[in-house]
Amino acid sequence: MRNVTNSDYYFKFVKNIIVRKNIIICLVFSLFITFQAFSQTGGSSAYSFMNAAVSPRLAAMGVDFASFYDNDVNLACANPSLINENMHNALSMSYTDYFSDINMGYATYSHTFDKVGSFAATMQYINYGDFTYADASGVTSGSFHCNELAAVIGWGRALNKNWSIGANFKMIYSGFEAYNSFGLAVDVAGTYHIPEKNFDMSLIAKNIGAELVSYEKERSKLPFEIQLALSQKLEHLPFRYVILLHDLQTWNLRYDDPSSSTVTLDPTTGEAIGKTKAALFGDNLMRHITIGGEFTIAKIIYLRLGYNYQRQQELKVDTIRGLNGFSFGLGLDIYRFEFSYSFVCYALGGSPNYFSIKTKLSDWW
Repeated sequence: MRNVTNSDYYFKFVKNIIVRKNIIICLVFSLFITFQAFSQTGGSSAYSFMNAAVSPRLAAMGVDFASFYDNDVNLACANPSLINENMHNALSMSYTDYFSDINMGYATYSHTFDKVGSFAATMQYINYGDFTYADASGVTSGSFHCNELAAVIGWGRALNKNWSIGANFKMIYSGFEAYNSFGLAVDVAGTYHIPEKNFDMSLIAKNIGAELVSYEKERSKLPFEIQLALSQKLEHLPFRYVILLHDLQTWNLRYDDPSSSTVTLDPTTGEAIGKTKAALFGDNLMRHITIGGEFTIAKIIYLRLGYNYQRQQELKVDTIRGLNGFSFGLGLDIYRFEFSYSFVCYALGGSPNYFSIKTKLSDWW
């Protein structure tokens, strides 16, 4: 009898997705790609904090979206199609010491109702700190605050053993001194799950909506994004990998810094000189891909690692080698609590620290 190899398994899996009943994924993916009108680049949209990873588990693996179909309520806000009955009565709180005086975090709680599905309520915030009023001559006259908030109601439901769907409804507020903004948005997601293979795949369209009340007369776009995540827990090793394909609505994510000593630009075209089309294609492709992993020790300790190529390219310093783009994390499952911590390497000037604590209220009574 011929042995079944890993390549045989993956070939059959891909064939099953494309040819058989799971062809809907390909159709939905093609539909999402047509939403070029929603394409965003950095700094061109309101409420950019909605695309930041606030969960230490996700941040440790370098992603803000994943497809782990387990009982982690911290994933609910990022991927509503993962909200399930195993998260019932789970409560989690997170805090992130971001850059300088900036901090952010959230609190989330999940509850399951029979015949309706599972819900998760999340309050997310980012605080930019205090700023001082000053005139052109430097005379100060008090201070003001800047912050943004989002109230999120998520719903998830398993359609069968393999399929689950979910959606987030978001009410978003932004306040910068006397300027205020209010918007509404939804996330729509679906997950394909193979329990016997510990394999999960999720697709999401994030932040579909509009700014209803703008800072000024002209309304800003929301940070719309399409993402596809794959993950699998290996059969003979306590390790789970994750692959995230992000910004699928926009192909070109490259930026060549004119001030960089390692980049020479063509004065006519503005493109980097000396790079072949294949090299440019490969660089752009890698900017859409983030990889990470989670290693479990004795079912109570979780070691996490991630690498974000785009972040590494955009934040690297030509003259100094660093860990830009890498992220690390640790999780501890102690008694009725699960603690998580992660450290994300952004730049030499500072990097965020993420903390969270999770418990199930039903375990206490």
